[in-house]
Amino acid sequence: MFMSLNQAIRAEKYYNVSGIRGRKAITGCNLFIGNWVLDPSFPLYDSSSCPFIDAEFDCQKYGRPDKQYLKYAWKPDSCALPRFDGVDFLKRWKEKKIMFVGDSLSLNMWESLCCMIHASVPTTKTSFLRKEALSSVIFQCDEHYLIMAIQNGLVVMIVVGEFVKDYGVTIHLHRTPYLVDIIPEDVGRVLTLDSIVAGNSWKNMDLLIFNSWHWWTHNGTKSQGWDYIRDGPKLVKDMDRLEAYSKGLSTWSRWVDLNIDPSKTKVFFQGISPTHYQGKEWNQPKKSCSGELEPLSGSTYPVGLPPANNIVNNVLKKMKNQVHLLDITLLSQLRKDAHPSSYGADRAGNDCSHWCLPGLPDTWNQLLYAALTS
Repeated sequence: MFMSLNQAIRAEKYYNVSGIRGRKAITGCNLFIGNWVLDPSFPLYDSSSCPFIDAEFDCQKYGRPDKQYLKYAWKPDSCALPRFDGVDFLKRWKEKKIMFVGDSLSLNMWESLCCMIHASVPTTKTSFLRKEALSSVIFQCDEHYLIMAIQNGLVVMIVVGEFVKDYGVTIHLHRTPYLVDIIPEDVGRVLTLDSIVAGNSWKNMDLLIFNSWHWWTHNGTKSQGWDYIRDGPKLVKDMDRLEAYSKGLSTWSRWVDLNIDPSKTKVFFQGISPTHYQGKEWNQPKKSCSGELEPLSGSTYPVGLPPANNIVNNVLKKMKNQVHLLDITLLSQLRKDAHPSSYGADRAGNDCSHWCLPGLPDTWNQLLYAALTS
């Protein structure tokens, strides 16, 4: 018994990781360049057994008829991606606090990580709280005391009681799609590009994973979260969204440099998550993500990376503190098959922005795990 348990906890070395300012450089291996391959051992969990999945991401429950999209694994070109080990993750982050900060793509990734850990410790006890912009999951684990004894010359194990081993790992989600603040003024909701009062709730974390982009592109009173933009002393009805994003992200970067101690807190930025509404991006102009059954082959995307990628790279390079870029954009661009489309609760229209669970965000978390354990 003890031999098999020890064999299950492996510390195999896959690659070396070194950091440069603003970016994560992987010596001898770029985990973010590769291709998607079928892997019969996937998915990493079953949506029906995970209590954390929102109905909007549970594609199997809400009628998606195909399952091949669940069976794809990311294969980097020059190294192996370690398989996620939820028990190891909990042990490494015992009594630590983790927070995802951002929009619904952060929600997608947060739910994925919670499901992956839950699948590794299925008898776990969890505390699950959702309140307004903040959600939290705390992981515990039931175990048993085993006493070794000798009876009639044979070694036997006797279960004498049960206790709860509290890993004390708390995984938070703070929903704040722009990172910078929306402040009520007489004119209405004002997206304030140089203000991050909400950042007070990000302090004292051991691991932060930030994300922001999708909401910066929303137009119209129903979909955008603000009425005016305050750019320094100027109050404007609208402005170039890439310019606004650059200024907002620069405010965020200054906040991190001023408020985060890198010796105590690791900081990641979740790269731009692509959409697949326009098939012309992959040379099929009459299509969208709806009905797509497999990824694009190879490791290139016909239209290249989105312009927001350049902004993220430029902002991170100028930072004093090291922020590790989880560079998921290209590998996600290849997964035109992995969106909910029409398969979700109360789905109106075609969702080519978010991702099914299980699915692509599980790979984002595998990459996060690789970066944290290397």
